[in-house]
Amino acid sequence: MSPHSLIVVAILALAGCASPVHAPQTPIAVPVSAATWHQVDRELVSASQQATEQVKLFARGSMEHWRTRVYQQTEENFIPWFSSYWTQEWLSMKVSWYTINAGGEQDASAKRLAAYLLEQYQERVLAPVAVEIDPDAILGQATAFYAQLMAQQMPLIAQRYGVPLAQLNGRLQKVPAIALGPPPARDASLYQIISTEPLNTLPAYAALIDKIHTEGGSKGIASTDAGMAPVAKRASQRMEAEMAPRGAASAVAAAAGKLVGGVISIGVAGIRAIIQANDRPDSEALIRSSLGSTFDKAWSKLLQNPTTGVMAGTLHIAGQVEGSLGGAEQPSVGLGVNRVEWQPPQSTTQQIQPNVQGE
Repeated sequence: MSPHSLIVVAILALAGCASPVHAPQTPIAVPVSAATWHQVDRELVSASQQATEQVKLFARGSMEHWRTRVYQQTEENFIPWFSSYWTQEWLSMKVSWYTINAGGEQDASAKRLAAYLLEQYQERVLAPVAVEIDPDAILGQATAFYAQLMAQQMPLIAQRYGVPLAQLNGRLQKVPAIALGPPPARDASLYQIISTEPLNTLPAYAALIDKIHTEGGSKGIASTDAGMAPVAKRASQRMEAEMAPRGAASAVAAAAGKLVGGVISIGVAGIRAIIQANDRPDSEALIRSSLGSTFDKAWSKLLQNPTTGVMAGTLHIAGQVEGSLGGAEQPSVGLGVNRVEWQPPQSTTQQIQPNVQGE
């Protein structure tokens, strides 16, 4: 490079160092009248109300799907298992053991059998369905859906009233959405709700879900054990009644010798199989009726309860938002629950469908 070129480069470098550094310009706040902010607040309330209504439809549809899958799984897996010959034999052995160890406790065998059946129901029905869908998942999805719908409305509201989005966001930071503190980490503004992705990373949201679970007790269908009680009591009584003749037959078989005794035992087992086969339709009808009634009550509570159901997260946030902005009424679940009759399929290949009847 020539000496002349070096002089030119040095001059340009010195000029660059001497040039003033311009700081990023802060957007100039646009004057917004109190009347305009009042209209914006009304729009926020309206947006919250509309979002809540859409979330209700989502929650109802999701819960209907969950209920149908539970019915199908019960009909296909649990009822055939419960009413099979070998399951009944195994349950008879359990009842015998429960009765021996009852220690004078009334209905001890029925209570312990109900606990065992509930464990099997969880394993064979609720757990497999939960892989696909369950109320806890619907609770989280519904709350996140509300936040998503509200976020979509903010640019539209800002444009409609000529308010810069940055200034609207500043106002949203003052609108409470979750109020569970202290400490302050258990509180969140509407801006935090609509801007945090994913929502479950927000500490206040985690606190809200934990509160819903705590107030609701056990997750899922906490009252299913009540539905097992009449089923277990009836099974226990029938099995206890069978024990006496079964014991007498065993004694006769032992006294008759090995070969003849084996024949007698086989005959007694065949008679028990016939008895159980004849009793099977009644047993299945009882368990279908008992579980169906109890499940529907639990399902309705999960859908309708504003503090412990699948809409609880949405209703808490919407209530805080609308209440702080002057909403006249607190949001409610407002979902008309229909009565459902649980009926078995007409063939082994037909899937069970809920028969919905409006009340």
